[in-house]
Amino acid sequence: MPDLLIELFSEEIPARMQARACDDLKKRVTDGLVEAGLTYASAAAFSTPRRLALTVEGLTGESPTVREERKGPRTDAPEKALQGFLRATGLTQDQLEKRDDKKGQVWFATIEKTGRPAPVIVAEVLEDVIRNFPWPKSMRWGSGTLRWVRPLHSILCILSDESGAQVVPMTIDGITAGDSTEGHRFMGSQRFSVSSFDDYTAKLKKACVMLDPAERADHIWHDATNMAFAQGLEVVEDKGLLAEVAGLVEWPVVLMGQIGKDFLELPPEVLQTSMKEHQKFFSVRDPKSGQIVRFVTVANRETADNGATILAGNEKVLSARLSDARFFWENDLREAKAGMGTWLDKLDNVTFHNQLGTQGARIARIAKLAREIAPQAGADPDLAEQAAKFAKADLASEMVYEFPELQGIMGRYYCAAAGMDPAVAEAAQMHYKPLGPSDDFPLNPVSVAVSLADKLDTLTGFWEIDEKPTGSKDPYALRRAALGIIRTVTGHNLRVGLERLIDMQLLEHTIALSLDTAEEREVYFLEEMVDEIAKFGVFGAAFHAVTDKLAGKDEPFEVEEGTWLARLRASLPEKSDDLLAFFHDRLKVHLRDEGIRHDVIDACLAMPGNDDLSLLVRRAEALSAFLKTDEGENLLQGFKRANNILTKEEEKDGVEYRYGADVKFAEEDSEKALFSALDDAETVIAQAMKAEDFGVAMGAMSALRAPIDGFFEAVQVNTDNQIVRRNRLNLLHRIRETCLGVADLTQIEG
Repeated sequence: MPDLLIELFSEEIPARMQARACDDLKKRVTDGLVEAGLTYASAAAFSTPRRLALTVEGLTGESPTVREERKGPRTDAPEKALQGFLRATGLTQDQLEKRDDKKGQVWFATIEKTGRPAPVIVAEVLEDVIRNFPWPKSMRWGSGTLRWVRPLHSILCILSDESGAQVVPMTIDGITAGDSTEGHRFMGSQRFSVSSFDDYTAKLKKACVMLDPAERADHIWHDATNMAFAQGLEVVEDKGLLAEVAGLVEWPVVLMGQIGKDFLELPPEVLQTSMKEHQKFFSVRDPKSGQIVRFVTVANRETADNGATILAGNEKVLSARLSDARFFWENDLREAKAGMGTWLDKLDNVTFHNQLGTQGARIARIAKLAREIAPQAGADPDLAEQAAKFAKADLASEMVYEFPELQGIMGRYYCAAAGMDPAVAEAAQMHYKPLGPSDDFPLNPVSVAVSLADKLDTLTGFWEIDEKPTGSKDPYALRRAALGIIRTVTGHNLRVGLERLIDMQLLEHTIALSLDTAEEREVYFLEEMVDEIAKFGVFGAAFHAVTDKLAGKDEPFEVEEGTWLARLRASLPEKSDDLLAFFHDRLKVHLRDEGIRHDVIDACLAMPGNDDLSLLVRRAEALSAFLKTDEGENLLQGFKRANNILTKEEEKDGVEYRYGADVKFAEEDSEKALFSALDDAETVIAQAMKAEDFGVAMGAMSALRAPIDGFFEAVQVNTDNQIVRRNRLNLLHRIRETCLGVADLTQIEG
């Protein structure tokens, strides 16, 4: 079986496109070969700035001959049907065969596809891949029609086996495939021929080209860390930058340079970001001070002066870049020490979203909500409000305008420079977190309050204007915001009633959106309702409370059907419920990752207090652990048996058996034992649920396993004695209600 080697040699391919291009080349070529009838043992793709390469081992030498039978129209079908069948099969009528069928005679066609040699198939597949390659951006050059990411210079395509290598004959837009390639642009020799993948990689290395990007990345990291270690320093790890730099060079030469002394006092994040974004430099820091003191750059060639000229040029360009950064830093520090008032004024004129107003208006809402959340997070309300007001002030700074990725980080420096409380400064950076499933959530109570307020305002705002995530689309990262709230709340075991906060913030957005259209008294009505929700906790009760309060004034206030407030009254609870359901969906995903089954989560979501995420998680963890025990599994079966019998009999009799179970009507010892066990369990469960001790509640429920098993083994529920039957059905209701007091076991599968 031959091995296939392909190389597409071009001008420099952008580093960000190389990994995806490797995957696309491998998938499209191998899929095309398989569809054409060839099989292979293994395949691997590689990239450098100037080439994409693919090796396919163990390729079959030709595709097999295939015979296929197709059933056609009936022999007495219209002529058009027959002609269509002939076109589809590529046969003539005399090549068809008549066969008997259930509905009469029909035409059958036998199509034989003769196997084809691998070179023919490879040429066909590769041409299609090259002409239809999915580059994010491509270009044409010269007079040809071919499009590629950069001008394509040559195609290497050979099939090799024990007898040698043969070139696959193909030509695309004047480029004829061959068996030769080029080495490094500056250090390579003349064009050379190859006979196999091993020969190809060995000759490339002699011509100063490392084909494998993983090898280049390892080489860069090894040399960089060794250089730093030799001077008592360490390289700041950045896997994204490492992958990008490995895609910029074919022969990496690692060099370490100096940072001018005038710039060493800049915050390390500023130095690191500036060097990474502008120069693709790695930062080298002193582990004792944490300060960035040097940089590592990667050249694409060896030089006679060991890179001295390259380093001198890089240091000169870096100095100019860092001079800009120092200018931004010094200007920003002056503004920070002056109180950042100018920045806050600027944010009043910066649009957050065209329907949700300005950043300034958003900050005011977040500050108000952070003050409300602060006591539940264990934070000082005044500090939380202050932190929320200044947490986003750095968005108007020159440094963040130049480097948006430094938002929050610079805010921490500026709040500290302004002399604010350290908790306020920390909140400026930490309120954005967590930024993903593996990112840390904020720890300081003030940061927690601001983080929750920020994310909740974002979610309620986009829910208010009906910009919810759909399918895989989530342009405003609302799923990430919800997961951030979940991780922060449950990570700190905070007792936060989400429904109340959602209702309050939805109303805040309604007020903001209605200022131009609502009457003055309607806006006053909404503002009063926000305060009432803080007391009542839900929208409906607050709505009635405010209506009643205003109705008692000199001018009666009635919410007439069809008015703006009536529509609000109808729509807001729906939005609130929908957003809470969105949190529940995110919580399910989060807990499934923690190993808790979806039906266990559903059983807990069906219980009261399902807007308390910490309570939900504790209940779900306890129920999950309980159901993994033999007692839990057996009790579940007993509960389901009791519930099924009771449900069936209630439907048949048209009544509910909810009251009147009395031990005096018990006939069997097992029946009396179940009464006693239920009495004990109900008492323990009620106390445990009040104390939110779900482990104890589950333990009390597990004690019911043996009495329930004994009851069903010894007793016939549907006995002929109707008094005893009703008593036993009412007893089944007690089993159901006792178990449902802990979790909705009807949601559990199995």
